[in-house]
Amino acid sequence: MGQVLDSIMAHAEEIRAGAAEGEALMRLPDATARHLRDSGIVRMFQPQEYGGAEGHPREAAEAVMALGALDGAAGWVAGIVGVHPWELAFFDPRAQEEIWGADNDMWMASPYAPMGIAVPVEGGYILNGRWSFSSGTDHCGWIMIGAAVGDTDGNRTGAVLHVVLPRSDYRIDHDSWNVLGLRGTGSKDLIVEDAFLPGHRTIDADIVLSGNGWRHAGRDETLYRFPFSCLFPLGITSSLIGMTEGALACYIAAQRERVQVTGVPIKEDPYVLYAVSEAASEISAARLALLETVDRFWDKTERGEEIGFEERAIGRRTQISAAWRAVRAMDEVFARAGGAAVHLKTPMQRFWRDAHVGLTHAIHVPGTTYHAAALAQLGGDPQGPYRAMI
Repeated sequence: MGQVLDSIMAHAEEIRAGAAEGEALMRLPDATARHLRDSGIVRMFQPQEYGGAEGHPREAAEAVMALGALDGAAGWVAGIVGVHPWELAFFDPRAQEEIWGADNDMWMASPYAPMGIAVPVEGGYILNGRWSFSSGTDHCGWIMIGAAVGDTDGNRTGAVLHVVLPRSDYRIDHDSWNVLGLRGTGSKDLIVEDAFLPGHRTIDADIVLSGNGWRHAGRDETLYRFPFSCLFPLGITSSLIGMTEGALACYIAAQRERVQVTGVPIKEDPYVLYAVSEAASEISAARLALLETVDRFWDKTERGEEIGFEERAIGRRTQISAAWRAVRAMDEVFARAGGAAVHLKTPMQRFWRDAHVGLTHAIHVPGTTYHAAALAQLGGDPQGPYRAMI
């Protein structure tokens, strides 16, 4: 598994240099996408029978962190696109063969939010809708998206599917992505109009969200029994922590010889040195907290032990807290970086913007998850929205 990280670092300078180009293109540069594809980072959760590694989530998280520290957008795309092979392993084998049979490096974009409606017809569904925030979609040949099941009048019934569609069945709105940060992710809108969706390209979303995908698919590997609520956010938060590590590295490189307007060199200012050490410690703590949960959940899963709701909720709380902790620490560093850090020609401001935009993702919203974790610890039984994504 170390070869994925080695491959990324072998092209570190090219990936880092491509970040500015990605901002201008508002998608990953072709060269960056090629390096990601060649590294195998998106196949780390893919079944072995289709050329995947079926790897340990910790190793995937560490690779995404390293990538995020080079180019936040590249880390983000790898973290999101890289989780889709894990879920495709639960789909009907016919869908897996359609996507990976001819090319086991085929990428799938998302999102999972049920923004469109699938109306049942003979043999499947007719799908219509518009989906926002499809990260990395320019480099993907398929999508894995959420869809609400509709009745014959097109009204939502309450049931939700996760579905896969080929590029021929949807359009990308290339004018829909012009944002403050994570510009290079190319997280554009997708439009589906009257596409026929065969039944074998769908799965009940509850099967996956409940952690029963492995039972549904008859898979018993540790990776596929791993909790969805830990695996799905992992790539997103890992890329975010990587961005803060990238910002810290930029700061340290730029400040070694800097002299403040007071005439005092940065390396002789005890107040700045204390603040930087405090921030670096917080970013490191965020990384370790995220990885500790992954290791613990993996070990329990491998032993065949159930990871209950309370422990999963605490794991999600740790993941969210790690994201906020790292970004707050980055802010302390950025505030002491001097005027040069705000120039668009410097990478530090891009890491700062990317991380703040990454923090707005729904997976980093603390409210209901913090509520659920604390209530469960106090003996309560969270219901409804308080169980979402846990």
